[in-house]
Amino acid sequence: MHPLKQILLVWVAALWSLLAFVHPAWAADAGHGKQIFKANCVACHAGGNNSVVRAKTLKKEALQEYNMYDAGAIAYQVTNGKNAMPAFGKRLQPQDVEDVVAYVLTQADNNWGK
Repeated sequence: MHPLKQILLVWVAALWSLLAFVHPAWAADAGHGKQIFKANCVACHAGGNNSVVRAKTLKKEALQEYNMYDAGAIAYQVTNGKNAMPAFGKRLQPQDVEDVVAYVLTQADNNWGK
């Protein structure tokens, strides 16, 4: 086997080993996200709806239509706000934002429990 190929295989194996043992606390927690959502978001987004701009719900179809069916896009909007939506970046810790994102995407995939 070519030495460069061997180095690449060792590197990939080492990376895989590291990723396999990522601490669970680093992963997003949709259950905690639900609590954060209820405390901060439900006033405008109960049931995945949007009481301010009715078309821009948190339903999967709307998220896809508005290019928001993406963890990074949702996290950015929660953190920085946009239009009528306030920024929560100073109120929520980054892990809280990740947890809310996990909750929203999970709920969107499950049609908000319907």
